[in-house]
Amino acid sequence: MFRNIKQYFNKKNLKDNKYEFLFDETPNDEYVCFDCETTGLDPKKDDIVSIGAVIIKNNTIVSSKKFVKFVKPKTKLQAEAIKIHHIRECDLEDAEDINIVVEEFLNFIGNRTLVGYYLEFDIAMINKYIKPKIGITLPNKILEVSAIYYDYKIEKIPQANIDLRFNTIMEELKIPSLGKHDAYNDAIMTSLIFIKLKNQPKVKIN
Repeated sequence: MFRNIKQYFNKKNLKDNKYEFLFDETPNDEYVCFDCETTGLDPKKDDIVSIGAVIIKNNTIVSSKKFVKFVKPKTKLQAEAIKIHHIRECDLEDAEDINIVVEEFLNFIGNRTLVGYYLEFDIAMINKYIKPKIGITLPNKILEVSAIYYDYKIEKIPQANIDLRFNTIMEELKIPSLGKHDAYNDAIMTSLIFIKLKNQPKVKIN
């Protein structure tokens, strides 16, 4: 009920009617898993440098459809961020403007449920750009894989201390690492985690 009320007011604030499709009924068993790489870890100050996303349909990653974009940031890349994603300023010379990229991203995700690992940060980064542009934040349903994994583990081992680190989850679920840390690879690996968890007998995806 709370979500319906929030969606009602969100839709009223929509500045551009061409994005009304974001409020359409969510398709069954169809999701978008995405990840952002950024100049730093503060959504208020930092910018997106890349977005990677894939569509999951019927327990399958749709390899023919992917979203991979590099963005020219307005803020300087921080050294700690470069150590993580290895994207340097010289790598972004031909990158696109964020306003164009977020428009394409909205059309890619449509009204699908969004999936990710510590997705709150990535959502905050996307909302930073779309709120001034279209008047609303992302209205899509959200599924956090670390929360799904926690529920899965706590059901098996009550009162356990659950390690929610990405690599630990990958190892526990026997999912091979794709190596290089970038937005697209992270989206694929997170998708594999989600699909594996989704098909566990006692896991319920709301």
